[in-house]
Amino acid sequence: MMGQYDVIIIGAGVAGLYCAAALPPHLKVLILCKAQPWECNTFYAQGGISIAKDKNDVPLHTQDTLSAGANLNNIECVELLTNNSLVVLDELIQSDFMFDKDENGALLYAQEGGHSKARIVHSGGDATGRNLHTHLIGRLRATLWKNAEVVDLLIEEDKCYGVCVQTKSGLHNLYAHHIVIASGGVGGLFKYHTNAYTISSDIHGIILEHNLALQDMEMLQFHPTAYVQNPQARKYLISEAVRGEGGVIIDREGKRFLFDYDKRGELAPRDIVARGIMDYCLKHSQEAFLDLSAFTFEGFKARFPNIYRDLSTFLDIPHKPIPISPAFHYSMGGIAVDSNGQLKGMSNLYAVGECACNGLHGANRLASNSLLEGLVFGKRVAQHIVENPTRTRIAHFPLCNEVLEKEGDSKLKNVLRNIMWDKVGIIRSQSGLDSALGGIEVMLESHIGRMLRLRLLVAKKIVQSALKRKQSLGAHFRVD
Repeated sequence: MMGQYDVIIIGAGVAGLYCAAALPPHLKVLILCKAQPWECNTFYAQGGISIAKDKNDVPLHTQDTLSAGANLNNIECVELLTNNSLVVLDELIQSDFMFDKDENGALLYAQEGGHSKARIVHSGGDATGRNLHTHLIGRLRATLWKNAEVVDLLIEEDKCYGVCVQTKSGLHNLYAHHIVIASGGVGGLFKYHTNAYTISSDIHGIILEHNLALQDMEMLQFHPTAYVQNPQARKYLISEAVRGEGGVIIDREGKRFLFDYDKRGELAPRDIVARGIMDYCLKHSQEAFLDLSAFTFEGFKARFPNIYRDLSTFLDIPHKPIPISPAFHYSMGGIAVDSNGQLKGMSNLYAVGECACNGLHGANRLASNSLLEGLVFGKRVAQHIVENPTRTRIAHFPLCNEVLEKEGDSKLKNVLRNIMWDKVGIIRSQSGLDSALGGIEVMLESHIGRMLRLRLLVAKKIVQSALKRKQSLGAHFRVD
């Protein structure tokens, strides 16, 4: 088990897999995956990948990204994203990834909220994430361990020597010259979320423990349209593309109420739509529904096969309106990194994808920029590792000796999810945030296992960041 690798990548979503694909074949690369590889947010991504239509569209894609992000974005990273989108598209096509095309073989582009034109390429209708993930796994050269949960990073001064990982055969320290965190966001902190069940922010907590920085943690995106009446923790996302192609949001009486909030109605940026739904339903004791009557049965099933499959068990799709609620979807903030994905103050530790924050998304992520981010910056991290080879000395760290889970932890996890949803969700106030902070601090003082403590540290950081930002901006909305 004791092994020295060139690169260890934590997480097997698009960012981790594309980083591994871009590393040269002679390097010894290990990917660690908490459960099964497909239990990641990439696999559930429906919309597609936003790609500038051509060179002339790059400035407009940049502008749309900045507008959605309320100009809190890091412009350098936005330009890296949009300028490299066409390169990534070519690489995927070269590697035989199948995008949806029209009968003449031209790429099909979908429209989504916040984009000034249709520029979302997709695969298998609403199966882009699933197809991309399957494609990258199929071409993987690196070793992949599943059911391997990282419980600590082995850090001394400005170097990370490896990870402590819990596997079926117990705890092990694994060592590497470079460590890449690609562990996804923070969905497990919320009662309603659209994330894979493995996404629970533990690595963010480990980062805080080692006195490294998280940035923009108050910037959390709630997807406006999820079916939340299923029993599982992960709620069913209904892609923005459904609204882009004719789905409308109505109340019980059939009124399209979102135009009261924004002239773009259902196609306003996500934060506006999610708040509009919450506000309208609370004020008028209403419920919100997604009306699919614009679609034929065959048309909907062909364009959105996965949404159809997931929801037709519960509902008569597309004939009856779908009851919807916003749900936590995406974290714009994360582990603070520079434009190469390198953690500030660390020489060989990187973070990429949703777990990272390079300032790309600002205060609100533009639809379908997330898979693109994983691709562009995953490759960028790999290039930086190749150009800056580091050899860490042989080190021996003690194994993590903290109890990982204690009895009662799972009950407290649910208490935390309710606190975060009720008080740190779509609409926030000083008193709500203060009471959330109090509740989290009480739990931190109790006899809990390590993994819950890590979650609580991240929740506390989110609340503190939300308290600090007094003005509403983007996805951070304060009623006071």
